[in-house]
Amino acid sequence: MALTMVGAMAGCGDSDADNVSESSSADSAYKENDEVEVDLTQIEEMVADDPDIQGQTIYWLVDYDLNPTNNQDRRVALTLFEDYYGATIEYISCTSDTKFDTMASRILGGDSVDMFPYEWDAVPNGVTKDQYQPLDNYIDLDDEIWEDMADVIDMFEYNESHYVVPYCLSDLLLITYSRSLCEENGLDDPYELYQDGELNWDSFMDMMKTFVSNASDGETRYGINGWFGQAIVQSTGETFVTYDGETFANNINSPAIEEAEGIMEEIMNLGMYDPTWYGYLNDDGSTLFFGMADWALGTSNVQNDPDPEINDDGYVEEGDLMIVPFPKDPDADEYYLNCNFAAKMLVKGSDKGEAVAAYIKCKRLACIIDDYQDDAKEKAIIPEYNAQGKLKTYVTEEQYDALQEYKDPSNITPLFDFGYGMVWAAECTVTESIPMRQEASWTT
Repeated sequence: MALTMVGAMAGCGDSDADNVSESSSADSAYKENDEVEVDLTQIEEMVADDPDIQGQTIYWLVDYDLNPTNNQDRRVALTLFEDYYGATIEYISCTSDTKFDTMASRILGGDSVDMFPYEWDAVPNGVTKDQYQPLDNYIDLDDEIWEDMADVIDMFEYNESHYVVPYCLSDLLLITYSRSLCEENGLDDPYELYQDGELNWDSFMDMMKTFVSNASDGETRYGINGWFGQAIVQSTGETFVTYDGETFANNINSPAIEEAEGIMEEIMNLGMYDPTWYGYLNDDGSTLFFGMADWALGTSNVQNDPDPEINDDGYVEEGDLMIVPFPKDPDADEYYLNCNFAAKMLVKGSDKGEAVAAYIKCKRLACIIDDYQDDAKEKAIIPEYNAQGKLKTYVTEEQYDALQEYKDPSNITPLFDFGYGMVWAAECTVTESIPMRQEASWTT
């Protein structure tokens, strides 16, 4: 439990990393001359009955701008929002450290602020602090554009209301590994195991134990590095806190969660975890698996293969590194995904609910219309270079396709745990000296 909470707090405590990741992959990471030619006729039927928000301005508060800067081009969602709806977004600048204080002071002072990025503790913490208001009156969740995300959206339902309406999954916590390293050690390819439904806790542990035991005299080997505790626990499909629509209950003593924590304990006791922070899969062959969100994939590729074979179309088709979800419980019928959720919040007191809903809808349309997705892939797999012409980051076509597969909730079930939105709200610290009892429960 301690390992899991440390992992969760490390990731959530650096929640701006999630926002930066989203902003760099979905909101504001532009490449030169990359504006998508948007055919508005593609969306006319989808938005025909939407409210008229012509001339309205959304005040967007966070530490990054949704509008293009430095001669960058507009992204699809902003293009739709401005060109079809005739509305605009005005950026309220702040730092990552001051954004919540700025929002609170503006709410209390009656200053305009309408939209804020989803944060891991938005519900229930943010809601109970009167930071947000529901979107139910502004978004038709029965619209077919939300069909694929319906179960995900319903996970966030709180007090019979939807404060969070994710338009896609983001920052997937995955395992990156080297295929050649697996082959050299007589191990199965984890991606093939995943495709066969056999990537589970047992095969995961066996591979790490074999890899570590294959070390030659004087060589130090590890099974895994990076962030993995939260993902292992959530691979059970269970959450620390359950919610039946009325009451929160403690699920920490779940046998499945206890077993997952036992795996973490075994990994630590066997010395198979490398606690060093790299931010990428170590390229010295000492570590088999690297657990981290997908934002680290491009850097891992460059670290492990700085001179990849680039095809005539200008991208890398496939490489040595590959990504897979975290292994599942051997008794489970499906995989569960630990990830973040791309969403925008309607700030308490805002009178721009229709406009915020329209922008959220634009984000969703950008995620589901094939032409926009094809363009997004084309841009994502083109390698990026720094000002000196040195390769900075790249994602192979194979990796990109696998990532899209994992981001589809019909393939892997994403998990949201209300518990991570309650720890900070309660201002409590979990220590070994405090027993966790089955009858314990939380209320808001």
